[in-house]
Amino acid sequence: MGKFISHKMTEGVPKDQLENVLREKLAATHVDAQDKSDGCGQNFEVVVVSAAFEGKNLLARHRLVNDAAKDEIARIHAFSQKCYTPQQWADLQNKA
Repeated sequence: MGKFISHKMTEGVPKDQLENVLREKLAATHVDAQDKSDGCGQNFEVVVVSAAFEGKNLLARHRLVNDAAKDEIARIHAFSQKCYTPQQWADLQNKA
């Protein structure tokens, strides 16, 4: 007889939970998580603004976010992030 492998489907993550975790763990002044999976919590694009990113390169910033939300990221399919310092975010807002 053949063996059957069961793949457990993850439930995803509520948008508010992801945003709250990032705000709390990174002392973020702005977090915007966009659920790109039509509400099932499996695909997020996130913008995070935090002074914790000061003096850090892009890879170091992403590692901070990944570490802060590791439990949530483990439960979703796709995760992309944009990380800004408060000054970078203010500069972007002034250009818009």
